[in-house]
Amino acid sequence: MSALAASDERLRQMLELAGGCDSVELKLTVPDAAHRSTAFALGMDPLGAQIRMVSFFDTPELTLNRAGLVVRARRVQGRADDSVIKLRPVEPAELPEQLRRTPSMVVELDAMPGGYVCSASMKARIGENDVLRRIAGERATKKLFTKEQRAFYAAHAPDGIELDDLALLGPILVLKLNFTPPDFGRKMVAELWLYPDGSRILELSTKCPPAEMFQVAAEARGFLTGRGVDLSGEQQTKTATALEYFASHVDA
Repeated sequence: MSALAASDERLRQMLELAGGCDSVELKLTVPDAAHRSTAFALGMDPLGAQIRMVSFFDTPELTLNRAGLVVRARRVQGRADDSVIKLRPVEPAELPEQLRRTPSMVVELDAMPGGYVCSASMKARIGENDVLRRIAGERATKKLFTKEQRAFYAAHAPDGIELDDLALLGPILVLKLNFTPPDFGRKMVAELWLYPDGSRILELSTKCPPAEMFQVAAEARGFLTGRGVDLSGEQQTKTATALEYFASHVDA
């Protein structure tokens, strides 16, 4: 979430990518020892968090992940299930115009201290109990995805790997809290991912239009450091950590 220290060339590449995106999400992983103090400093109310159960689908060897493809479905408290096929990294300028015009397609730049990545995500809302039925073995994986999503998957998945060939990796419990700190004046999101081995990842994020990326990053950095939030911790990727954990326990 802090402004990234980067070379002129890296900044140029980042700005070029952001210019082709629909939005920018600035992210920060909070060190484990600082979870409690950060929640207190930012006035986060855990009772306002939404419960989510996130399931991933990949081979036990994480073949899709290595190819830059993420296949995910979620159960979300208080609303219908949803699913997504995500491709990353992508060059926005190289995506077909017809694909960019698809309402279900979102192209976003994720930026965090030390790095950034641009992704293209095709999302869909599905039935209220569809993911639960898949977890119970009562529904095929491909039934969680629309015809449009399946075509997007087929265009980018390694040859010979169908959706119904994929292993279920998860689900993992996630708590998501939307809040707007009075001194910041912009909506922030806190996500706490609770891994089965007892480890946790707390991520803070805020979204903005591409043209406001550096201004919002500077404002967010100033706000968080003013509240004593540690910005120097090692950054972790929620999805990669979940995939690696569940792939190593897929037989169980």
